[in-house]
This record gives sequence, structure tokens and C-alpha cells, in this order.
Amino acid sequence: MPKSAPSRWLRSLLKSLGPGVITGAADDDPSGIATYTIAGAQLGTKLLWTALLTWPMMAAVQMMCARIGKVTGQGLAGNLKQRFPKWLLLVFVIALLIANTINIAADLAGMADAASMLSGVNSHWFVVAFALLISWATIRLQYDQIANVLKWLVLVLFAYPITAFVVGADWGQVLRDTLIPSIPHTRNEWATLVAILGTTISPYLFFWQSSEEVEEEKSAGQSSLAQRKGATEEELELRNIDVGVGAFFSNMVMFFIILTTAVTLNRHGIMNIETSRQAAEALRPFAGNFATTLFTVGIVGVGFLAIPTLAGSAAYAFAETLGWRQGLGKKLKQARWFYALILVSTGVGVVLDFIGINPVKALYWTAVINGLLAPFLLVAILIVASNKKLMQGQPSSRLGWAVVALTTIAMFAAGIAMFVV
Repeated sequence: MPKSAPSRWLRSLLKSLGPGVITGAADDDPSGIATYTIAGAQLGTKLLWTALLTWPMMAAVQMMCARIGKVTGQGLAGNLKQRFPKWLLLVFVIALLIANTINIAADLAGMADAASMLSGVNSHWFVVAFALLISWATIRLQYDQIANVLKWLVLVLFAYPITAFVVGADWGQVLRDTLIPSIPHTRNEWATLVAILGTTISPYLFFWQSSEEVEEEKSAGQSSLAQRKGATEEELELRNIDVGVGAFFSNMVMFFIILTTAVTLNRHGIMNIETSRQAAEALRPFAGNFATTLFTVGIVGVGFLAIPTLAGSAAYAFAETLGWRQGLGKKLKQARWFYALILVSTGVGVVLDFIGINPVKALYWTAVINGLLAPFLLVAILIVASNKKLMQGQPSSRLGWAVVALTTIAMFAAGIAMFVV
């Protein structure tokens, strides 16, 4: 008996879920967790409203990046190279590499602290073990295998909504602070807003999303650029749903992390958090062992999800800018420089941990840097997405372009306010 059209569409949707969901989940990396923890601990529920703002912003940006990768058949850096001077693109990708490497160091430290808390083993052992395991998996596994592992790791994000309901909250106040924006008044509050925007709408996710689209097409047998150019309306619609789902879960988790730390840490006057372990331990007296363990397991799980994304996005950007052979579907000997950059970035992250980097402060300020860098990169993305020739006659929709343009303006405004308030 033939399958109905709705049934075929649903099967296609479930099969297509991947790049958008993975990118959305990777957005809640230990950097994001640290930023949201600081927001909740220092400002309580004041910034809960940002989750409603960043959801459509993040979704629109990632949909645009996905569209660029899908219809052009190449990643974001490859498209930017055709519209901007190489030196300018190198400035972007070098800044991306530096920010990502610091982020990797802080993510490894956050994961190691959390694992040490659960096991009692010295955190330095975990830094090395996690770095080796992630590097081995990135090099040895094929793209399909890596994507499947990352999809399952998305499930750890549910630890945070569960934790929020375990600790309890004044839901009336939560609803008010969610629906009625509280505009920042001090430089510190504006910096926290910039950090939230920077860790939610992050430059590394722009490059990763578009490159994942290319990897998906390669894994489907479209090995040449000519084969990958163009996309059907159904393919674009399914990818938009995939990205929308990923963005929703990403911002839902953000909401519940801010809420959890607001009703535990902030409510009891604990506002200065130095490590992810300290954040988890501070929850224990107010939330109990179960909530603390969930919070800690979440940090480790999303670290495994985020670090390959951080290292991979910078490697894709450099490879396309400099003309290297690249792709997680290739073996080490086929893309030596691509994988070398992933290994170097992860290795430098390990070294930074051993010289005493403060994980939470590093994660927080990396988010601030990303918040300042992202709007400049968004301007370039808008130019590419509206170019009919580059986009194979399938440029971004007017609505998508308008939302990303407003996102760019909002991020510029927040960054300026941080310096002038």
C-alpha cells in the first residue's frame, strides 16, 4: 500500500533533523551555561525575557547560514571569500580561532571540574582525558557517526529544565519577568546582556551550520560543488524546521538555567561564581543532591557536544579561506592541515588550563567578545545572503533578511551601550 504524502513528509522531516538541532544544542555549551549562571546569580530573574528575544534572532541567523551552505554547496568562509578581500576574511577567522581556543580551554576546565566533583579524581586528569577522547573521535569517526553521537548528546540538555522544576520558583514573578523586559541600567548589566547575545548568537555557529549542510550533502553522495549547488523548496523548508527546533530547545535551556540559578544562588546572596564546580556545589544546600548532579552531568555532556563544534568551525573557516582540503568525512591523511588545526586548537586549550585559567571568567568574557564580533560578521552574512548570483537565484527571504538585520542592529546597540553607560 503506498505511503501517504503526510507520512512521507514526516519521514523526511525526522531524517533531516540533525544539523539545526546539533547546532542549537552546541549553543548551550559550558560557555553558555557559565554566562547564564552568572546572569541568574547576579541579576536574578531580570533577564529571563531575553530568551523570548534570542529565540527568533538565533533561528533567523542560523536559517540564513544553513541556506547559504545548502544552496551554494560550500561553507560560509568560501562564500565570504568571493565578496570580501582575503585579508579581511583572515581577520575574522583568526579572531574566531582565538575566541574558540579560549572557549575550548574553558569548556574543558568546566567539564573537568564537573567530572571531578562527581568522581573525586583530580580535574587535570579529566582535562587531558576529555581532550584526547574528543580529538580521537573527531579524527577517527566519519561525519555520519559523529553527527549521530552528537544527536544523542542533545538529550543531556533536558537536565536543566528538570533541575528548574526540582528547585521550585515563584511562577508569577517568573511570568512577569519573562513577558515584561527589564532594561539594563549599569555597565555590568549591559555586559551581561552582550554576553548572553554573544553566547546565543555566536560566530562559530555561523560557520559550523553552513559547513554541516555541505557535509550532509557530501554524505548523501554529492561530492562535487556542481552537484551540491541549489536546493528544493522542500529541502529548505525541512531545514528551517530543523533549525527552528534546535533554536527553541537552545533558548528553552537558557531560560531554565537562568531561572535555576536565580531562585537558588541569587535568592541566597551567592552572586560571585568562579568555577562551574562552585556553581554546582552552591546549588546543593538549596536544591538537593539530585538537582546538583543533574546540573553537573549537563555540563559534561554539552562539553562533548560543543568542543568538536568549536574546533571544527574554526578549521572549516581556515580551510575554505586558505584553500585546504577539509571535511569531517575525510581521513587524516586526506585533510592534514584541517585536522592539524583541530588538534592544535584543542591542545592549546589543554595548555591554557594547566597555566591556571579561570574557567567561568574566561567563558563569560569569551561570550562578551563573541557578542562584539558577531554583528560585524552578520553584516557580511546579510550581503552574501542577498546576492542572487552567489545564492544560485535563491536568496534569503525578505522576512528572514529583516529579522537578521534587526538582530545585527540590536547587537551593535548592546555593545555600544556596554561602553557608554
